[in-house]
Amino acid sequence: MTIYYSLTFMLLAAEMITFCALVAPLPYVLKKRLFQFLSESKIVAKIAYGLKISFIFVAILFADALQRMFRVTAESDLAKSNKQGMVSDIRTDTGIAARKFYAQRNVYLTGFCLFLSLVLTRTFYIILDLIHTQEEYAKLKKATTSSSRTNGGQSEDQAKEIVTLKKQLEEAKKQQRDFEILKKQAAQNNSEYDRLATELNDLTGNKSNKRVD
Repeated sequence: MTIYYSLTFMLLAAEMITFCALVAPLPYVLKKRLFQFLSESKIVAKIAYGLKISFIFVAILFADALQRMFRVTAESDLAKSNKQGMVSDIRTDTGIAARKFYAQRNVYLTGFCLFLSLVLTRTFYIILDLIHTQEEYAKLKKATTSSSRTNGGQSEDQAKEIVTLKKQLEEAKKQQRDFEILKKQAAQNNSEYDRLATELNDLTGNKSNKRVD
């Protein structure tokens, strides 16, 4: 394996390790600090910029490996068609098979490296958005709880005020009933006084005006 394909393999291994670290079930606080560091650190930003440049070279290697694989496959098919009815050379067949294997290996290596870079980038931003959403939810839940407590305190005060008003209303109704009873008693006393005054006048023979008396 040449040096640039060895570096590509090392990059692929680093991507796999990073992906496992991102999707690992870490505690929320630790994951939050980790993603804040990865998204805000200038050093990580410079490393990411360098990786973007390296992925451009990996894409060039992928195109070259793909072209070479097509060429080796065409040569293999041509060699098989030319050797029909002839004794095959084991060393030639082994060499063609080895070249085909190496071409396919390089295509898979560079292709998976590019594909995993896209998956890694998308996974990072999805988890970062999830963390921001959880933070907004926690803030909203806290605000809702404090608001409900305030409204609960206001409701208790309103309930106490309603009980006090009900008591005052019952007292006012009671006073109204007492006033009606006293009014009836005064009317009855007045009627009884008029009756006794009339009987007294009848007995004494003095018929006087009841209003004057």
